[in-house]
Amino acid sequence: MDRTFFLNLLIAIPGILVAITFHEAAHGFAAYRLGDETAKAQGRLTLNPLSHIDPVGTIIVPAILFLFAGFVIGWAKPVPVNPYNMRNPKRDMALSAAAGPLTNIAIALISIIIIRILIFPLSDILSASLSRAILQPIYLMFQYSAVINVVLAVFNMIPLPPLDGGRVAIGFLPHKEAEFISRLEPYGFMIIIFLFFILGIGRYIFGPLIQFIYLLTT
Repeated sequence: MDRTFFLNLLIAIPGILVAITFHEAAHGFAAYRLGDETAKAQGRLTLNPLSHIDPVGTIIVPAILFLFAGFVIGWAKPVPVNPYNMRNPKRDMALSAAAGPLTNIAIALISIIIIRILIFPLSDILSASLSRAILQPIYLMFQYSAVINVVLAVFNMIPLPPLDGGRVAIGFLPHKEAEFISRLEPYGFMIIIFLFFILGIGRYIFGPLIQFIYLLTT
């Protein structure tokens, strides 16, 4: 670990905090709009990162992955959702689950647009020294934001509970298939660890994805 690593990690932190904060708040807001006030009652309908930070999932795991793998996966404190308060529990739970990843995709698109329509033109106007001193850190912050949000969205949409994609699959698949997936929930994290950290399939999913984001932002 050197000075460059710590500087890059520092620049990436805003993107991590925005990604997990908006992700969790989106779950709670969607659930609230669908009839469940649990998140609101517990003060989780907020964009204050301190309300959503999980020390391990938000800080330690992303930092380790950023250091050793070059990408970031993490999690925040789950927003409490009670499907039995919703008008259509099965469907609405799936919609609430999908709200988080969809919000991350929206943030990634906004980050890319800012880079292309604001930062790139400004870099042609400012001097090289000003561009390096001012624009370069801002550019990297939005580039990291795009990567982090896309990776978080894609990872969470893997159709395996307790990930959001598992909730979406259970909500929209026919009963037999939904029941099969729901039975995997006690083993979900073990399956994820096996697939991503033992078999290493993450490099085949996220490697090309990250390269594509870099292509869009360079």
